[in-house]
Amino acid sequence: MTDPDYLDHAEALLLAIELSCDRINDSSDADVDNQRVGGMVTLTFANRSQIVVNLQKPLQEVWMAARSGGFHFRWDGRCWLDTKGQGEFFSLLSACATEQVGQPLLFSS
Repeated sequence: MTDPDYLDHAEALLLAIELSCDRINDSSDADVDNQRVGGMVTLTFANRSQIVVNLQKPLQEVWMAARSGGFHFRWDGRCWLDTKGQGEFFSLLSACATEQVGQPLLFSS
């Protein structure tokens, strides 16, 4: 994949995270604060736990750090998949956020 292709897909992912936070906040009592600085989005929950998603441009990956661990994702041509076979990005983000908050949270592309 070319660098511009990576950036297009990665930027779309970060935007989808931000839009998912807006949707979650509008449709539930969850309080998900998202702050974006460059290629990094930090999600902060009401219990003060965080999930950090950041771009790793030289590796053409997206990394996510959550309470349950760290994950690395690569674009497979249709979605971002964990490099160690843990699954698709938004499924893992939803699972990690749900675990941290204690209520179902659904992030989507």
